[in-house]
Formats: sequence, structure tokens, C-alpha cells
Amino acid sequence: MHYRTLGRTGLQISEIGYGAWGIGNSGWRGANDDESVRALNRAIDLGLNFIDTALGYGDGHSERLVGKLLRERSETIYVATKIPPKNRLWPARRGTPVEEGFPADHVIASTETSLRNLGVETIDVQQFHVWSDEWVGVGDWQPAIERLKRDGKIRFFGVSINDYEPDNALQLIETGVVDSVQVIYNIFEQSPEERLFPACLHHNIGVIARVPLDEGGLTGQIRADSVFPEGDFRANYFRGERKREVEERVRAIVADLDIAPEALAETALRFVLSHPAVSTVIPGMRSVRNVERNCTIGGGRGLGDQKLAALRAHRWPRNFYRD
Repeated sequence: MHYRTLGRTGLQISEIGYGAWGIGNSGWRGANDDESVRALNRAIDLGLNFIDTALGYGDGHSERLVGKLLRERSETIYVATKIPPKNRLWPARRGTPVEEGFPADHVIASTETSLRNLGVETIDVQQFHVWSDEWVGVGDWQPAIERLKRDGKIRFFGVSINDYEPDNALQLIETGVVDSVQVIYNIFEQSPEERLFPACLHHNIGVIARVPLDEGGLTGQIRADSVFPEGDFRANYFRGERKREVEERVRAIVADLDIAPEALAETALRFVLSHPAVSTVIPGMRSVRNVERNCTIGGGRGLGDQKLAALRAHRWPRNFYRD
């Protein structure tokens, strides 16, 4: 496992982090707690030391599983979690007052709940689960964050940027209030490279790259005839002709790079890690098999300039969450 610095926080975190949405058994279907615990422990065995969870993942279920791990392991493990918006709207809607999303009392109460779920005295990185730059300098959320830091309840503050809106945190970064940002970045979604990543490098802001495998699309396992469990969000994400479109685009990537389909997931993670702004990438991992596949990836710059250039040609702007 290789390690990188999470921006100005100074935290030395594993370049492969653990995306813990799936183990919360919300949105994704089929997670088994026993297997989730085994997967978490195997990840730590392999040198992973950064876990990203959220209070909204299974109404705290993901946090509680992570808390169990923290009690049982002696290694240093850094945890980032997230405060859900009070109005429970994902993503943040333009024009929504910040008081409906993150009033101070909600920020503090949610943090206290996460502290109990995790069984810790301090959260390493507390994040807002959605963000809008319209909220810069307004509301009482910032004093709440400062109070949580002062009281030792959180160490650092970050935001999870709305899906496919990487520029919707540029003003926040300029204020110096935020320590890290979390953003969708993968072979298909490359727009963070244009403005967000340069701003993060300039201000030394940590970058947590999420959805590196496009919710499974960049694993090579999504085909036109794929069927998802009832209630699984992917049934909607890949609805209609989307499965066929993904299969065709993945086939083109595999042919262009002359790689085996089984190597696509590793290639996708290496692509994300190739950017110098990225501190860690957090694929969702619900099984020991996936942990072992992802955690054995070497340095992200192993793709080489030629393959990186080829992958940039496969950019595919779209928003399967909302379109």
C-alpha cells in the first residue's frame, strides 16, 4: 500500500481508501454484515488506513460497523464521515437556504450522533454530505464547525461536492475554511481536472475521489442483460439503454488499451490516482475479494503517459443520477 498526504491536514492516508456506503445496506442491496466486517478487517491487514462513511448510510449502520472495527484494531485508522442535510435533499438544490440544510444545531447534533456510532472522541474529517457555494459566508454553520474543532470533536472539515458539479466548491476553497473536498472523478467524469484540481493544488486542499468505478460501470461487469436486486439503486442508475451504452463504451476502452476486461477496474483506479491532486480514492468494497483486488494496486502513476492520453479520449459527460 502507498500513502499520500491529505492536503494541509498532514494526515498520511492510504491511496486506496474504503468507501463504506455499500456496507450500510442503503441503496446497494446484498450487503452482509459478517462479510462487511471481514472485508474491513482484510483492508486493514493490507495497509488501508482511511475509511469514508456517513451518518446517512443506513441511518448510521455503516458508522456502527466501522466503530466495531475501530474497537477491535490497534492500528491507526483515519475516519471521515458526513453530516446529512437536514432537509434530506441530495444533491443540494440551487436557491435552497443553508438553514434548511446545515443549521448549527443540526451540524452539532449530527456530529454527536456520529461520535457515538463510531465510538470515538474525535472524528478525523467531518464533511457536509452536500454543498452549494451559495452558502459561503451565510448561516451559522461555520461557527458550529469552529466550535466542534475547538471542543476536540472534529479535527478537520470537508465537503462532499454535488454529483457532477466540481466547480460548486471553488468559492469555499478560496475562503480557507475547508480542509478537503470529495468529488466524483473517473475515466468518464474528468471535469474536476479543469478548475477544481488546480484550485486544490494551489490551496493545498485534500481530494477524496469517489465513484472511481462509475457505480460498477468501469468494472466491466455491467452488460446489456445485467439484472440488479430489487430495491438496488443501480437498477435506476443503469435503467433503459444505459447498460448497453456502458457495455459498448467499456468494450471500446478495453480494445483501445489492449487490456483484458478483468484488468479494467485496476486501470480505472490507477487513472484516478495518476492525478497529483488526488489524495485517496474510495471504491466501495463489500467483499474480501474486492478488497484484495483493490488494495494490491501499486502506485497510481504506473499507467504511463500513452495510456493516460488514450483514457482521456473516453471522457463521457452525463449524469445518470438525475438525467
